[in-house]
Formats: sequence, structure tokens, C-alpha cells
Amino acid sequence: MKAPVLALAALAGAFGAAPAWAGDVVITVTDLRSSKGVVRACMSKREDVFPKCNKDPAALRVVVPAAGTVVIRFPGVKPGDYAVALLHDENENGKADRAMGMMPKEGYGFSRDAPVKMAPPKFKDAVFVQGEGTSRLTIKMRYFI
Repeated sequence: MKAPVLALAALAGAFGAAPAWAGDVVITVTDLRSSKGVVRACMSKREDVFPKCNKDPAALRVVVPAAGTVVIRFPGVKPGDYAVALLHDENENGKADRAMGMMPKEGYGFSRDAPVKMAPPKFKDAVFVQGEGTSRLTIKMRYFI
């Protein structure tokens, strides 16, 4: 019995490592204050532009109607390090509205519920590892005003 197992292992080694399989990232968004507008989700691998996904042409984006609880699915995500930024775009104008140029007027959230302190969180605080298969995240929507 050992000889066939060794032969299979040698054969597998001759073809290199098996490719990493893509999986889904499923995000449950909680604590939306209303069902107005949409929730915009962006998932990026780029630390240098996070959370401004518009500067990452390879970022994955989804827009879904707002509701009491929202489930967002990113299908076919290759393994790697990612961070997610969410915006509850209540007026559906495609941007994060601000009061006095600084304070967010609409809801926001980040993977790993990364804390916001006078500025958006750093990639390292929001990053999660997508492996093979399905990753499930829960992100609490937050509102400043």
C-alpha cells in the first residue's frame, strides 16, 4: 500500500503545487439606521489606497439596497489579504457626504470592525485573510451624526 501512495505523491510533486481555489466572501451588515438608499461595498488588496477603492481599478465592488440587515456576497475571490469598506449611501449620490467637510453624515463600516479615530482605519486594522472556500464577515454600520 505504501508504494502507490509514494508514487502519487511523486506524481503530484512533478506538476507543482495545486492552484489555490477561489471562494466567496459573504458579509452580513448590521445596524443600518434606515432602509433608505443603498449600501456600497468595496473590497481591496491594496494597502496604499484603502479605503478609497475608487483608486484601485482591481477592487471588487457591490451595491445593494439598504434594509434592516444586508447580506453582500463577493463570489470567486482568490485567496489573499483583503479589506472591506462600506458606505450607507442614503441619498444614492455615489459619495460619502460630510458635514463641515470632515464628519461623515452617512453610515460607514470596515472589515474586522476596524476602529475609526479622527480618520479612516489603516488597511492593517481592517485586513482579513481570504483562504479557499467561504469567508463570513459581520460588519456593524456606524454613524457619526
